[in-house]
Amino acid sequence: MENSPTLLQEVFTKWYGVRRGLVREVNQIPTSRLTFRATLESRNILEIVHHILEYSVITVEELLRDDTNLHRATMAQLVNVYAPNISRTDTLEKLVNLLVDQYRDAEIRLKEKGDLHMLQFVTRLDGTRDTRFALLNEAIQHEMYHRGQLTVYARLIGLVPALTHDTQSGLAGSLHVGEME
Repeated sequence: MENSPTLLQEVFTKWYGVRRGLVREVNQIPTSRLTFRATLESRNILEIVHHILEYSVITVEELLRDDTNLHRATMAQLVNVYAPNISRTDTLEKLVNLLVDQYRDAEIRLKEKGDLHMLQFVTRLDGTRDTRFALLNEAIQHEMYHRGQLTVYARLIGLVPALTHDTQSGLAGSLHVGEME
């Protein structure tokens, strides 16, 4: 009988696909275009990736705590505590490395905590309660939202988004866990 994957393994398999796609989208953007923004009011590409990383780091660090509480401080305060140097990352290579390293670190550390830890109820940003799994899934959805934003930006600067390129090339089905670029 095969071993069934744990809940955390399933979540990380899904997150891997999201993060890998994000890395591929970011990796294709020319360094000279990292400061592109769709409107004067919107974040530029670099700021979007910083935001994704900050939110992900904050979520994971809070989920690792026994007293997880995303309502303990403002997002700006949590960034200062958990991710103070991310906004200083200014090259494509450093961004991609941070995206890959942060995912790998989160996977190792959260899997060590285990499924039972992740099934416990904790306080969310809005003060309500949910499981750590629900918070992790929301962080992955948040990342996917901003990945979509980056695909629009890619189009605006004349690039074909990575997933679109794969689909057009017949490569979309060939992505496998373990191939983070």
